[in-house]
Amino acid sequence: MLFPGIGPEGQQRLLDSRAVLVGCGAIGAAAANLLMRAGVGSLRILDRDFVEPSNLQRQTLFEESDATNALPKAVAAERRLRAINSEVQVEGIVADLNAANAEELLSGFPLILDGTDNFETRFLVNDFAVKTGTPWIYAAAVSSYGLSMVIRPGATPCLACLLEYVSGAGLEETCDTVGVLGPIVNLVASLEVGEALKILSGNHAALHGRLVSCDIWTGRMQSIAPQRNPECRACGRREFTYLEGQAQPHITLCGRDSVQIHERRRVLDLATLESRLASTAEDVRQNGFLLKFRVPPYEVTLFTDGRAIVKGTTDAAVARSLYAKYLGA
Repeated sequence: MLFPGIGPEGQQRLLDSRAVLVGCGAIGAAAANLLMRAGVGSLRILDRDFVEPSNLQRQTLFEESDATNALPKAVAAERRLRAINSEVQVEGIVADLNAANAEELLSGFPLILDGTDNFETRFLVNDFAVKTGTPWIYAAAVSSYGLSMVIRPGATPCLACLLEYVSGAGLEETCDTVGVLGPIVNLVASLEVGEALKILSGNHAALHGRLVSCDIWTGRMQSIAPQRNPECRACGRREFTYLEGQAQPHITLCGRDSVQIHERRRVLDLATLESRLASTAEDVRQNGFLLKFRVPPYEVTLFTDGRAIVKGTTDAAVARSLYAKYLGA
């Protein structure tokens, strides 16, 4: 409240504000932490994944016990954030954002924040935001490099303007090949939340409207003012192909040597599955949110919505074969 850019009135706007965070991995966890401590009144967190030991190097909301218990990140984040600030509302939802559920999960929030790890989901969020006129903040990091930008439909370029028509655009390296340093994650999350606080406190005039990039290792900082593309698929021609299409039947997860399988037409009874798989698989266990079992050299994690993460391969055919073998086609 002492900061002149916000003041008592701006702080009250923060307390009355709502935002939705898509993804609670590295950037998402750091952003959620900052938002809750700033007093953002209501935060919905969407994440499809669970905590693993390798996450702890950069995902600051989680502890070893979360990884030991394989808690979904949305559940672990909600618990931690409630302990940090009990006066705000936080809702963790274990879900994979896709074309079928985007409207249900994102509607009603005046701001969307990016905590994802893949461009399929980012372009889906961009389609929804442009179609509904909802501001959102793009943020990404890999290795020691990261970038962020506020996207305001009608006022700024959208993500499709920035990346869909530029040869070699985007983060060509991935965390599979070069890893990611924890400090760049926190720096990018700070840039993202700094802009979010301007929007949620009603200080839109303070938004700089630039794409900011930074490298924590080399010390290079850069910002540019990108221009809208009048021929842009999304904000120019208003063709929302990601929002109108169906999610891919599989997706390779960044840095995980894993494939996610989408099977949304079924609801899994984890207790029944645990009993059925006990005689055919190894280390079968479930915690009410997910079920894990091993078929060496693979490890399979099943969610109640029918999704599965098959660890130990990046071959979609292998992953789908295992899914069909143990759960049926």
